[in-house]
Amino acid sequence: MKHLKPKGLTALLLVPALLCVLAACSAPKQETAAAAPAATAPPAKTAAPETSAAPAAKTDLTVFAAASMTETMTKIKELYEAKDPTVNIIYNFDSSGTLKTQIQEGAECDLFISAAQKQMNQLDIAASEEANPDRLDFVLSESRVDLLENKVALVVPEGNPKEVASFDGLVEALKEGGIQLAMGNSDVPVGQYTQKIFKFYGLDEAELASKGVLTYGSNVKEVTTQVKEASVDCGVVYGTDAASAGLKVVDTATKEMCGQVIYPAAVLKTGAHTEAAKAFLDYLKGEEAMKVFESVGFSRVP
Repeated sequence: MKHLKPKGLTALLLVPALLCVLAACSAPKQETAAAAPAATAPPAKTAAPETSAAPAAKTDLTVFAAASMTETMTKIKELYEAKDPTVNIIYNFDSSGTLKTQIQEGAECDLFISAAQKQMNQLDIAASEEANPDRLDFVLSESRVDLLENKVALVVPEGNPKEVASFDGLVEALKEGGIQLAMGNSDVPVGQYTQKIFKFYGLDEAELASKGVLTYGSNVKEVTTQVKEASVDCGVVYGTDAASAGLKVVDTATKEMCGQVIYPAAVLKTGAHTEAAKAFLDYLKGEEAMKVFESVGFSRVP
């Protein structure tokens, strides 16, 4: 019995030691278990990735505009796209007659701005049968507006070698055959305005052409270039083109001579971006765009 007591004591002393060992052995297991979720979590750099949204696709807005608007509309494109970066304006500049034909033949166009009522009327079913004999129906009639007014001007090259001073003086010089005049083709509005001036003065265009005193341009820019390069003695262009090209204006046609020079604008039914075209047309009627137009000689339509 005296040997059992130490053994029992030893056993009792071993119990706390064993408990400590067991606690020590189990501790790492708890740490590992607690750390397990952190080990499987994604790295911090991918936990909440900063992904920028893909840029919205831009709307390609196609605008057909008379060649005489080239400089002003180019400036307006910069201003408008800065305001609305979702729009990309694509221009097609040419004579209104050419643009009208392209639209009629199926060219993609959202907004049309003509240098005369004639070409717009030919596409507008709301126009009279006389003005639109083919009953073409391209124009969204409720969007149509008389946007701008221009002037028909008689311009001369630098130095004005033939000393052209007025339409009255031009008429006499043309009759004598001592001067050469550049004008637009008959399907170009500026050419049609020139024909009205001839009619006002009682001039026969065919007779003048046979004398070799007339040259032609397929749009107003071609007429302007002929005068700028002094390949002719004078030309009939718009006042805005004279200003843009730095040409000297010696006379301006009155309303009685050729009527008002009105630029109508309208959204087209066949366009792919009707709402964007309406928004751009509203901008063209606003103060910012009008300042650009007026800077080269356009004016608001009363």
